[in-house]
Amino acid sequence: MRVVSLVPSLTEAIARSAPGALVGATDWCSHPADLDVTRIGGTKNPKVDRIVALAPDLVIANEEENREPDLDALRAAGLEVLLTEVRDVPQAFGELARVVEACGVVRPRWLDEAEEAWSALPVREHRVTAVVPIWRRPWMVLGRDTFAGDVLSRLGVDHVHAGHADRYPRIPLEELRAAAPDVVVLPDEPYRFTPDDGPEAFPGLPCALVSGRHLTWYGPSLAEAPRALDEALRAALR
Repeated sequence: MRVVSLVPSLTEAIARSAPGALVGATDWCSHPADLDVTRIGGTKNPKVDRIVALAPDLVIANEEENREPDLDALRAAGLEVLLTEVRDVPQAFGELARVVEACGVVRPRWLDEAEEAWSALPVREHRVTAVVPIWRRPWMVLGRDTFAGDVLSRLGVDHVHAGHADRYPRIPLEELRAAAPDVVVLPDEPYRFTPDDGPEAFPGLPCALVSGRHLTWYGPSLAEAPRALDEALRAALR
């Protein structure tokens, strides 16, 4: 199999499950760190001609990460595109199994380990509320029907904008502060929040700096995500 992945988390999953199958990946595909394949541009602006030149047997994409016009262009060029949809943790496991099967390999052990991790979650005595920014300038947060929102919910965290009409609404900072959540969850992607860039906007509120790979990626990182996220949340709420 020759596979091109347009989704960073699925790139990691394929690299772990089908070594040697990947021939192309996006500029944002950072895991594994030693991945040595042709880079084909970003998730939103892939270089279609470069992908076609790689002559892949399969292109892996996602309905949220990638744009339909780019996928249509790949299909028009005669390439097979496997389009995934991931809005919650169970769906992630189902789509990951579909991806590795399409790559022609047996179900990997890491996928079993990830499912086991999510079947034995840390126990939180009381549910907490959160605001979850994913961008600033302008401020954007998690809204309805998101994978990251489901991840947090399963860890006992209810994010304030889960019922918003938009999936990633723009909310003024003053409104975010006024929501008075128990915790502000600040991932390091897509916007790279850091101890010096993010928490200062929420004076008086506990802030949990978390790995975006643990919060938003669906792949091998799912096995360690429950523990890592729970530790970050407990540290912020002490």
